[in-house]
Amino acid sequence: MRLIQHKKETYWFYRFLSTGYDHWVNPLFWTPAMRSAALDAARLDERRLRTLDAGAGTGFTTEGIVERVDAACVTMLDQSPHQLRRAEHKPALASCAKVLGDAEALPLPTDHFDRYVSAGSIEYWPAPERGIAEAYRVLRPGGVALVVGPVPPGDRILRALAELWMLFPTEDQYREWFERAGFEDIELVTVAPGWYRDRRSRYAVAVTGRKPAAGPSPLAPPGATEDLRAPMGVRRRLVFAGRFVLGSLAGAVFVPVGIALALRARLGGGR
Repeated sequence: MRLIQHKKETYWFYRFLSTGYDHWVNPLFWTPAMRSAALDAARLDERRLRTLDAGAGTGFTTEGIVERVDAACVTMLDQSPHQLRRAEHKPALASCAKVLGDAEALPLPTDHFDRYVSAGSIEYWPAPERGIAEAYRVLRPGGVALVVGPVPPGDRILRALAELWMLFPTEDQYREWFERAGFEDIELVTVAPGWYRDRRSRYAVAVTGRKPAAGPSPLAPPGATEDLRAPMGVRRRLVFAGRFVLGSLAGAVFVPVGIALALRARLGGGR
């Protein structure tokens, strides 16, 4: 499992990243244009659609959702209180319900939501199959799920950093997880920031699927979810500290390397 693909590492990673997330991360890697293209696939075509944003973070994706759906119909969920606290200061999201919870074990009823959205969260899930099965469970029959996530970079340096850092599923994996969870009418749409020019791979995909029948997913998710509150012994604390530092360093290197490679591709005409 990757260095920032455990719930505790992710919790502390965002404890620090949340302070600059809207100013430094989104403008480069999850832009308004990308958000708009992805949300088009979610079919948010009615103001009263009950919509869940799982892994909502500071609410950047949710801000795009409430442009199409009444804020009072939107529920934001995240495991990071620090991220949700940032979202509470955004006026457009004032009427959204905010729930502290785990995307792999949603504290929400079955067959309840019309739409499920999760953007930039799956890469941190220890068991992505479980998260997608949970998306299926909470949707009503006919409801649509949208998951937006990265795919493996084409550049070998970035791919190595990505494999060290967090989960970068392949397009085939996304499709397989949706199919096994029980979704039908599965579609993949490519999304990328304007600076991305690597012809060897896509940047990210927006995956959608429709729930055909009531009830939980036919997929039996593997294992139990991690308990964020479970105490850690001395050895576990040392392992956690090492993983967190190395994962944070990999993330810190990934950003400037990605920018440099993108600029090189742009100046070189994408070659």
